[in-house]
Amino acid sequence: MYSVPKKFPTTIVGSYPKFSAAQEAIRRRKAGEVSEEEFRELVKPAIREAVEDHLWAGVDIISDGEQAREDMVVYFAERMRGYAVGDWVRIFDNEYFRKPIISSRLEWVAPMTVDHWRFASSISQGRPVKGILTGPYTMMEWSFDLHYKDRRELILDLAKAIRREVEELVRAGAQYIQVDEPALSTRPWREDAELLKEALDIIFRGIGAKRIVHICYGKLEKILPYILDYPVDQFDLEMVNSDFRLLPYLKEYGYNKELAFGAVDVHKLQVESVEEVEAAIDRVMRADVVGPEKAYVKPDCGMKRLPREIAREKMKNMVLAAQRAREKY
Repeated sequence: MYSVPKKFPTTIVGSYPKFSAAQEAIRRRKAGEVSEEEFRELVKPAIREAVEDHLWAGVDIISDGEQAREDMVVYFAERMRGYAVGDWVRIFDNEYFRKPIISSRLEWVAPMTVDHWRFASSISQGRPVKGILTGPYTMMEWSFDLHYKDRRELILDLAKAIRREVEELVRAGAQYIQVDEPALSTRPWREDAELLKEALDIIFRGIGAKRIVHICYGKLEKILPYILDYPVDQFDLEMVNSDFRLLPYLKEYGYNKELAFGAVDVHKLQVESVEEVEAAIDRVMRADVVGPEKAYVKPDCGMKRLPREIAREKMKNMVLAAQRAREKY
């Protein structure tokens, strides 16, 4: 088994540039040309390529590149009971997705991510692979609800369904479970933060794996006092794109968990030099929020919109900078 460094382990948030095998598999599944089982097999060559890139760069804790996921919400909506296909909705620029419709009670049906997690783990050369799930708050906010009419009932049913998937991942051997909640920072209200806390308690209660929540961008500082006691071991946060705006707030509120912080910007095509990433690590260390043993180095967010070569080089320089930091701190 690969030994994850005790100081400044490197990781990624999850998504990676989509390879052609995955794009074709998604197209064929949408067209009804292949079954779900055939689709899972067709995506595996793309997962292999993503894992090989992570290994080439030297990343310590990797993912399957989310190659099977056309969209972080739609992927799970299509595999839960209670969702229906929605219409195209614009996210930003020329990015669109089919916003799913909640038409009846939501329920877990069968494992949605375990097969690809197992495959990625089988070729990871012992490096741990994150189990990554879109969280209940984001699933709720990025869907049309035509059934529940009550936000608390809806998010708790989503949490129960996601909990079933977490149990399957842990049973398969996952050591790291990450719940992605990008929608939370777009609605930075105390009542929403507290609603997600209740849902995360359902998802993570008694789970024998590293519990992680990923939140990025937005106005997270407005709700930090209400989320820092979430039942998680680690917050995975964007940092470099916002010029490390959150650091003084984390210091002020007495942050006491692990911190995975963005040290490369996924919105820029420029590849950060090793020295630039090292400076980002230094900045977090000077803020005295966490020590090296609780600091994880990673990109701000998923890398799916970057060209593959740029994503590779960003990861490689990130790993080299983390190696230097281990010698320094």
